[in-house]
Amino acid sequence: MLPHFSAKLVRGGGRSYFVTDRGDRVPSVTTILNATKPEADRAALRAWRQRVGATEAQRISTTASRRGTGTHKQIQRYLLGQSVDCSDAVLPYWESVRSVLDELDRVQLVEGFVAHAGYGYGGRVDCIASFDGVPCVCEWKTADTPRGNVERLRDAPLQLAAYSVAANEIYRDYGLEVYHALVAVALPDRPAELFWFDTDALGQHWDAWDRRLQQYWELVER
Repeated sequence: MLPHFSAKLVRGGGRSYFVTDRGDRVPSVTTILNATKPEADRAALRAWRQRVGATEAQRISTTASRRGTGTHKQIQRYLLGQSVDCSDAVLPYWESVRSVLDELDRVQLVEGFVAHAGYGYGGRVDCIASFDGVPCVCEWKTADTPRGNVERLRDAPLQLAAYSVAANEIYRDYGLEVYHALVAVALPDRPAELFWFDTDALGQHWDAWDRRLQQYWELVER
């Protein structure tokens, strides 16, 4: 296992930052992506809220957030060899993704902080492990219906590209080289939906992430 680097997540003003044990402050990947979300995505979200109503939209969002958090915690404990009871709300998603976890080997990092000082961002990686013998950054998602295509993952591929570059940077002295990524979408009553990103695909998503990162710094400097 790789060592964990310490960082505290601080929220304020609608943004979140990681403060490292050295006192460095870097915006989170999530903050950067939210701040630079395309207007089309914002409009689609507003339209959805209007269609279902504010109360129902809040209920759906809260339920999805709790479900995702619970599933992440269950996966984390499982990968760390800890035994815990799974709640009824999380159980269908846990059963969906468990077979994927059993295919992982050489788990090197679970819920660990990574950052890139040069680019100025940080984030918390779900997992770094090998899948089918290939080292990769893993991201766990939950959904009620299959995503179907990469586009419906929205910013997840950009997030993974950012994490992979940051992980290679912060763990350079440990010989880490990870150029692939895996998204596993846990679904009720069916196997998890998998999306695999090879080096070329991850590189393309890095280019998109880099543009969003530059856009973020331009917004901050205004």
